[in-house]
This record gives sequence, C-alpha cells and structure tokens, in this order.
Amino acid sequence: MMAVLGSSSVSPAFPTLAAELGVSSRQVGLLITVFTLPGVFLTPVAGVLSDKFGRKTILKPSLLLFGVAGGACALARDFELLLGLRVLQGVGAAALGATNVTLIGDLFAGRERTAALGYNLSVLSTGTASYPAIGGALATFGWYYPFALPLLAIPIAFLVLFSLHNPETHNEQGLKEYARTIWSSVKNRTVAGLFAGSLVTLVLLFGPLIVYLPILMGQAFRASPLVSGVVVASTSVTTALTSTQIGRLASRFPEKTLVRASFVLYAAAMALVAFVPSV
Repeated sequence: MMAVLGSSSVSPAFPTLAAELGVSSRQVGLLITVFTLPGVFLTPVAGVLSDKFGRKTILKPSLLLFGVAGGACALARDFELLLGLRVLQGVGAAALGATNVTLIGDLFAGRERTAALGYNLSVLSTGTASYPAIGGALATFGWYYPFALPLLAIPIAFLVLFSLHNPETHNEQGLKEYARTIWSSVKNRTVAGLFAGSLVTLVLLFGPLIVYLPILMGQAFRASPLVSGVVVASTSVTTALTSTQIGRLASRFPEKTLVRASFVLYAAAMALVAFVPSV
C-alpha cells in the first residue's frame, strides 16, 4: 500500500496547492517528477543491495525515510522546500515496490507464490483506486493534509523490524558480474519492447491522468478536490476489474492484440477528454 501512496493520494490537492503557493500547473507537475525520478536510478541499486545485504536491511530505512520526508511535506509552505522533501521521499520509495515483490519470491514458492502475487496485485489496485478519493477528501480541508498520509509508513517500518521473518539471501557476486548477468537477460527486442510499453503507460498515467486531469477539472469545471479524486480513482477501479479478466481474454486473443487494443483505447479516451462538456 505504501508503494503506490506517494503519487495518487496527493494529485487531487494540486489545483488548491497551485493557487495557495502561487505556482503554475507545469511547476506542480514537478512534484511527481522529483518523486519518481530517484526510482529510475535507485531501484536497480536497491535490488543489488538487498541481494547482497538482505531485504530488511534495505526495507527498514526506506520505509522510515519515506514516512518522515513524506510527512514533513505536510508542514512545508514553500514550494522549493516541498520539492526537496519530495526528492527525499522518492529516495525512500525507490526500494519499496521492488523489495515487496522480491520478498514474496523469497517467502513463497509454486502455486502459493502465484496466489501471493495475485493478492499483492489486488492490494496495489485497492491502493491506487482508494488513494485519490481519500486524498481528495482530505484536500477539502487543506492542500497539505494528503501529504501527511506517508506517516503510516513509520509504524510499518517497526512491523518489518520485529515481525517480518524471511530467509535473508546474501549474494556474493561482484557488481560487474551482477550487471553482466542482468544485461544478458534483458538485451532482446521483446524485453526492450515491453520496457518501452511500460514506460509509455507510466508517462500517460503520471502525466495526463494523475497530474493534469485534476487541474483541468478544477479550472474547466470548478470540480472540488473530492470529485477530482473520485474521477482519478475510477481509472484504477476499471483497471482492477479488467485485470481480473486478463486470463480469459488471453485465452481468446493473442497477447499482442490485447496490448495494441489497450493503447488504442488509451489514445481514444485521452483525445475525447478535449471535447467533454462536464465532469
């Protein structure tokens, strides 16, 4: 739940934040950029370090940094300070998603692992569906209230410290050998295409949907943060519902057809936003 908290919960507050701090829509988008950018560079590093020194060694400080820096954002009243705190929060967030899935691989095997990964996806979908609505409701009291939600990561860090009993692995490979092994696994056209597709999907998710849509709704329709949060959350609800049918769809249609159809639907929905007359 913490892995998907940092972006979706705060975006409904962006229109109010921009007005209160006197910044443009373009500047507000930096709050997502500086939060996600550390993950680009640090997620692979966190993976290497967790293999070498153990999962809990990486997960505990990551949760604490995510919670403390994220909670401090609620106290910031200066945009530059807020950006700096979001960078620190993003450093903490970099390891959460990857370590989370890796831990499932450590703790479960076979069908149990498949079931655990399914439960994990359900929890992620629940978070991405509920956080915009929760953030929107909190933002009706003040733009800074949704930024306090990461404080929940602090007690979770103590749960990891005292209650997570997992088989810690310690990989003795050197960094060069480790990097060579990873590179040999990903240097083919299919994997490169999947990476490119994931990149485009995330750009569309974080750019037009999470960042700009609440601002557009506030400016064009005078929608409240709560209404904006519900609309953004609806995307995750339909994603969760559709994902339950992926197995059935894949049995009837080729995977490439499904991916192509998904991008066509994504593009069509984005284009139609320019012509909608109301919330």
